[in-house]
Amino acid sequence: MLNPNWLTTFRTLIETGHFTKTAEKLFMTQPGVSQHIRKLEQACGHDLIRRDKKSFEITEQGRLVYEYASQLEQAEADLLENLNFDDPHSGHCRLSCSGSLALLLYSGLLELQCEHLGLVVHLEAAPNKKILNEIIDGDIDLGIVTHVPNPSLFDIEKIGSEVLCLVYPSNKNIGEDISESLVNMGLIRHPDVMHYLSLYAAQCGVEGIKAMELDDVPASGYVNQLNQILLPVSKGLGFTVLPQSAIEKFEHNEKLKVYQPNREVSETLYLVRKRNRELPARFATIIQKLKAILC
Repeated sequence: MLNPNWLTTFRTLIETGHFTKTAEKLFMTQPGVSQHIRKLEQACGHDLIRRDKKSFEITEQGRLVYEYASQLEQAEADLLENLNFDDPHSGHCRLSCSGSLALLLYSGLLELQCEHLGLVVHLEAAPNKKILNEIIDGDIDLGIVTHVPNPSLFDIEKIGSEVLCLVYPSNKNIGEDISESLVNMGLIRHPDVMHYLSLYAAQCGVEGIKAMELDDVPASGYVNQLNQILLPVSKGLGFTVLPQSAIEKFEHNEKLKVYQPNREVSETLYLVRKRNRELPARFATIIQKLKAILC
């Protein structure tokens, strides 16, 4: 078995690219680092680096040893995380949701992480399909989506809802013919806009919007960064549909108007995880926080 201390020294050397920096990082002497590398090379039966005065290049055999050392480090990290399985305030939590929801949730999750420094929250913004695929593949642990997925693949729980708003520039007015007004303004498109707009048309109770040919509304701009979508709206360039939380967080929302429909439009949010997967106790802490924010 290869000495794990030699492997750690070699991995650190490759990552720092310098014997002196490796010695400083591992609280060793530079000759001690060199000795570890020589002993590892002898144990492997191959040169792992090619020395050139004060620099070096990793060999192909060295790359294989580096990958092995990195895998050992990850395996140890996974083991330590698994040992914390029942600690409600320690470990990594991987969560994915829409961009607008991420804006709403992130500050609250950071507060939770500040309370429990052992918690490490990884929050990713993604569309529904990507979220579900990553749950199945094991790349994330929890997701929040806006439609009910296949119950044979997922455990599903309704966790809240988001109010959707049609927002337009404060220097524009919507006349009696709302469809004409919106067409004249143009639509600021974003990745979720057609989904939001069709949902809004179906639920708002406004015949002029319900009867619109949504695909025919001319685009007056496109943005795929959530925190930038409302900027062209605030400058008078068009209207869009977004969750209310995104509008509230926009720093120039005094330059926006929100249309008041006959009926409030909302989208149900579902918390999903892989079916029959037992999550560590820390996820109960995360889920409790999510419900406190969304309910």
